[in-house]
Amino acid sequence: MNAPTGGEVTVRHCVVRVVRRGGWSWGPDPRGLVQRVLDALPELLAERFGDLLDGDGPDVEITEPVRLSVRLSAAGTAGTGLVPSGLVLEAAAPGGGTVSEPIALPIPSPFPVPAGSPPELSLVDTVDEPPSFGAAAAGATMAELFEELAARDELVALLALVPEETVRRYLSALLSEPGGGLPGSAASETGGSPGAPVVAGLPGPVGDLAAELARRLSLPRPPATREELAVLLDPPPEAGTPAGETAPGGVTTSPRPSGETRVGSVLPFLLAGPLSRTGYLDAIGPALAGAAPLFAAALAYKVLGAPQRGWRRTPADDVAAATFAGLASVPDLAAFAREAASALPVLDAVLALSLCRGHEPAEPLLIAGVDEGLLLVDAQGLFPIAWSSTVDELVPHWTACGRPPVLVRDGPLPPSSLRDLAAAGIRFITDARPVRDDPLTRLRWRTPLWTTGGVEPRLAARLPSGRLDELVRVLFVEHRAVPVAGSRALEHSVSLAAALALGMIAWQLWEGDSPVRALTTFADLEATVRFTRDAVRVTVPLGRRHTDLWRGGALTDVPDVVWLGGRTLTFSGG
Repeated sequence: MNAPTGGEVTVRHCVVRVVRRGGWSWGPDPRGLVQRVLDALPELLAERFGDLLDGDGPDVEITEPVRLSVRLSAAGTAGTGLVPSGLVLEAAAPGGGTVSEPIALPIPSPFPVPAGSPPELSLVDTVDEPPSFGAAAAGATMAELFEELAARDELVALLALVPEETVRRYLSALLSEPGGGLPGSAASETGGSPGAPVVAGLPGPVGDLAAELARRLSLPRPPATREELAVLLDPPPEAGTPAGETAPGGVTTSPRPSGETRVGSVLPFLLAGPLSRTGYLDAIGPALAGAAPLFAAALAYKVLGAPQRGWRRTPADDVAAATFAGLASVPDLAAFAREAASALPVLDAVLALSLCRGHEPAEPLLIAGVDEGLLLVDAQGLFPIAWSSTVDELVPHWTACGRPPVLVRDGPLPPSSLRDLAAAGIRFITDARPVRDDPLTRLRWRTPLWTTGGVEPRLAARLPSGRLDELVRVLFVEHRAVPVAGSRALEHSVSLAAALALGMIAWQLWEGDSPVRALTTFADLEATVRFTRDAVRVTVPLGRRHTDLWRGGALTDVPDVVWLGGRTLTFSGG
């Protein structure tokens, strides 16, 4: 960029970088967004260096780098779907100093479009820093993750989506850390020593967790001292590995050596980009500690071939899963599935929060029966939001979505589900035949339907019975990640993550098709994976599918992959 600014400032070299933090789309007009950023830059520079332009003094040449970090306003956002939570403009130009000023640029409607950057505008179109939980890199602890979530005003919303047992476990884990999981300044507020037992207001993440636990227990106020918190946690959570410090269950793993490997399916690697854009990858490290490669292996198995005879894997699938996880081979995951169960609700909540915050309240949600529980799905794109064993556990997710109308699919629903949904105040239409005492009335429709009332009958046409049944059958029943595990928590967690990532790919490529289409389209797309010191390079054969992925932005580099030792996952064609 070489142009006068305001007639008095000349910029001889400038690099503009727009970084999306949160969300998973640039909106329908990324070129227009970039142009608005560039149009605003001259005014920003003139304002920053206005003091140097006053008077009749000599010309000033600034040779040191200067960086302008500007957070774009989310005002003016319209539309539905997942929206970017913010954008940052970083402009480096000759000069010195740092300034941060608000700029009122509207973020466009968030429906997904190819994320490729317009080359003539010199935009670095990348997610250089993790979008939602950037500080939660490899080696970060749950306390650090919670602190960053609290700083972003997202911790309270996330805690509302996890079970009470998880809140208790994390409270105990934080209080067992040095300093009791409280900021160093907290003790000084009481006038006592750093180890003083009374803390005013329990500040920081501990206070947020304590307040959420008090809300669950319907207490008049949250605990204000450590003694009150100790009473609240009595009896303490069951003994075992604290949530956030999950170990691999005694399973030994060997990192994959450097070299090149041919895998039969590139699909597991394609999941990393979409999950990174939701902030999901950044939460894996703090939640699972050193067991992240085992979780990655389970995630890979979810989108590889269905197990033969209900449990048996093909050698090609074993190689693909081990390569994706950065392991020489994948050990038995049954023990890990049992050990990781207490940490998974936070990962599920990170995923659900990204979907709930982008849901338009006027758009319906879907509910289907899976594994003797309920699966909540966003009707747009068939993005699974959450699985729960009871209606009570599903209500916070429905509330976070704005209390929209619901379409309940007939199937293996748990007993009394319809009655419990109605008692929770959820308005729905269902094709499941009610039983006695279910508070439903027959709806005048071309097929047998029933409703609680309060739902527009036209929404009945939005029930995608065939596509929803296919999603449940393929990703939640047939493609089991750990079929021999006694606990289904890991199975449900990787199912939600894989379905969301596949759905995002399908939306970007085909504008709203089912996640199953992405699974079937790219399941047999081979790739060559090469491990180097700083990166894991995935080479996809050139052809129609490679072109579709490239144009849809599905081959964007993914930095700091926790189970790959913080290396960058890169894609190329060849």
